[in-house]
Amino acid sequence: MSHPPPPSTTTTTTYTTIPISAGDVISRSLQNFTSSFSILRPWPELFTSGSFTRPDSFATALTQLRANFHYFRVNYLIIISACGALSLIGSPVSLLIFASVLSLWLLLYFFREDPLVLWGYDVSDRLVLIGLILVSVLGVWLSESDWNLVWGVLIGFLVCAAHAFLRNSDGLLVANEEAALVGSGYVSGSYGALSASGDGGGQFIK
Repeated sequence: MSHPPPPSTTTTTTYTTIPISAGDVISRSLQNFTSSFSILRPWPELFTSGSFTRPDSFATALTQLRANFHYFRVNYLIIISACGALSLIGSPVSLLIFASVLSLWLLLYFFREDPLVLWGYDVSDRLVLIGLILVSVLGVWLSESDWNLVWGVLIGFLVCAAHAFLRNSDGLLVANEEAALVGSGYVSGSYGALSASGDGGGQFIK
């Protein structure tokens, strides 16, 4: 005589996302932005004596670039922003436009973790990106020193790229606080520059 199968005890967990107001989204992004300065590297560390070597292969160069851009990303962001601001020092209006556009990028894209809801509608990440690009193009067009800004940002990026290319990345230590931020949205671990550490004391970039 066959017996009916026992009732299944498997439960399905449903996750829901509770939307928050645009003001709260910006507030949380601002908190993330402030927290990012906790991983600002000491400026003398960028120029440690004996830490500059020319990569011996293309693969080593790419690894070194990724590792340094990940490790010094906050420092590099400050350098590029400073170069852009200095290029507009003679035009206060352009400098104000640059600061406003940069703030929008930081709060609505780079440091935003939560979905953006405006007037009851979810704004997709792609739409946010398109909107920021359009605002950036409009800001450059309205700026009186658009080419100065382009050259300033380009020079800052090239300086950071040259540093990342030549700075030896062996043994750079990532603290546990930063490792916990990897995957949170605004600190990306997609570069693959972090290696797991079993001692709980941090992670080394190799």
